[in-house]
Amino acid sequence: MADWLQKQWKGYSIWHLVLLPTSLVFFCLSTARKYLFRLGILRSYQLPVPVIVVGNISVGGTGKTPLVIWLAEQLKIAGFKPGIISRGYGGSVNDVTEVSTNSSPSKVGDEPLLIAKRVACPVFVGANRVDAGMALLQAHRDVNVIVSDDGLQHYRLKRDIEIAVVDAERAFGNELLLPAGPLREAKSRLNEVDAIVITQANQQTLINTEFLLPVFQMGFSGDVFVSLFDGKTQQKSNDFNNKHLVAIAGIGNPKRFFDGLTKMGLVFEQKVFADHYAFKPQDLLPFAGKTILMTEKDAVKCAQFVKGNAQYDIWMLPVSANIENGLNELVLQKLATLSKGK
Repeated sequence: MADWLQKQWKGYSIWHLVLLPTSLVFFCLSTARKYLFRLGILRSYQLPVPVIVVGNISVGGTGKTPLVIWLAEQLKIAGFKPGIISRGYGGSVNDVTEVSTNSSPSKVGDEPLLIAKRVACPVFVGANRVDAGMALLQAHRDVNVIVSDDGLQHYRLKRDIEIAVVDAERAFGNELLLPAGPLREAKSRLNEVDAIVITQANQQTLINTEFLLPVFQMGFSGDVFVSLFDGKTQQKSNDFNNKHLVAIAGIGNPKRFFDGLTKMGLVFEQKVFADHYAFKPQDLLPFAGKTILMTEKDAVKCAQFVKGNAQYDIWMLPVSANIENGLNELVLQKLATLSKGK
């Protein structure tokens, strides 16, 4: 369904004309809400430590989570003690909850659990990010900077640095707001952020020429697969020669995962699930006798019934973000400026 919508949002049709009035209402409501926060009529809250928001203006996967992981690691290298907050989309909890490596993805969400497994720093989820941030700081008093995974439109939480992520392959679609297009806010919103990070570097000029602010490209690296049976055994792509492969993906942009596998020289069937899909054992039964490849985000949801189960031959592909030089320096400089201003 999500893939079908992305295709519809690339162009225009009679249905887009029908939906335009609804998009206009959405624009008026979202714009009014933003300015009510700016005028102080709706109250926003400043946490006692700097807040960095990593978000986007469009629906669908853009690569926010790998960037959050990369940013947290860079902050740790620089001597900071970062904490991460998230909505926990796909999870069932609404109250503020701390995420551990043993948390259930059905409760806290797949992305927060993935972050907790990859980064040794506190991760809290909650529908109210202000409450999540305050609870995190109360429980971990050494944390001195908060990174918000998503939340560009969560104006209740004041932020000191905004980083917007754009998938340059999809770009902004037909540039219409929901539901006629993929945008949560008008494209001009990107002129207000501190930096733009784009994927698909070959299309960088598409974005780079539109905005008078720093633009950085982001790629992904990872060529070692890890077995879900024990979470330890590793294989390279050529170890899958002569195996019947099925690549499954329940992420916002499955094409990126499939394209990466193709570049490795792998030949495979494709099976797409909805973003944040809650995998069940029966979902994998059709692939019995085949070798399954999946993303790390999907793997955190399957590990609970796959680990130690010899009937499955499933491998995940962990990837890391590679960011163009300059973003880390920009963030650290802004944090230093904030520190001097206190």
